[in-house]
Amino acid sequence: MEPVALGLGRLGLTPNALTVIGFLIAGVAAAAAAAQWWLAAGLLVVVGGTFDLFDGALARATGKVSKLGAFMDSTFDRWGEGVIYVGVVVGCLADDFRLGAALAAAAMASAVMVSYTRAKAESLGFTPGSGMANVGLAPREVRIVILTIGLVLTGIQGTANPLLRLQTYALPGGIEVALPWAGQVWLMWSLGLIAVLATITTIQRIIHTINQASSQEQE
Repeated sequence: MEPVALGLGRLGLTPNALTVIGFLIAGVAAAAAAAQWWLAAGLLVVVGGTFDLFDGALARATGKVSKLGAFMDSTFDRWGEGVIYVGVVVGCLADDFRLGAALAAAAMASAVMVSYTRAKAESLGFTPGSGMANVGLAPREVRIVILTIGLVLTGIQGTANPLLRLQTYALPGGIEVALPWAGQVWLMWSLGLIAVLATITTIQRIIHTINQASSQEQE
């Protein structure tokens, strides 16, 4: 990543500028999701996540690592991820996919807790440095990959089979229901997986911190 990061630096971009650009791309991805442009939203999530990789690499390569930069990076990363989930909620509601909206809200809440447990533990002196980032099944990078796959497959299915949105299914007694179309199923599974894995990650980090506290007390 360092050569690419340095190339971006030669264009006059600073690490903090890359952080803000990544956040702005996340905002565009959220708008695309809200408009149900799922494929575009997935691709934009990847692009925005890429900038998140390069800002730290550029800071290290140019000797501009700072506490302010770390604060900016962490804050805008969390903010951008939350904004994307809000866009997904809006898009699901517009598509009358209430289960998807609920799962997106659950995924956002779980993702927030993953970040909060790390920030709070580190602020209290547990797992200094980046140690807590390696604890758990679903750090931010994993969540981005899962969300991207769900959004992209949703967009592909929706483009290939637009009439699936119109299908209803008759139940005994003359009741008709609209089941999730193929793309919605991909989105449902990806959001559900993020919610589950992020919850597990939060629990893992809580247990890790409890174990550290016990070790410190014994010392």
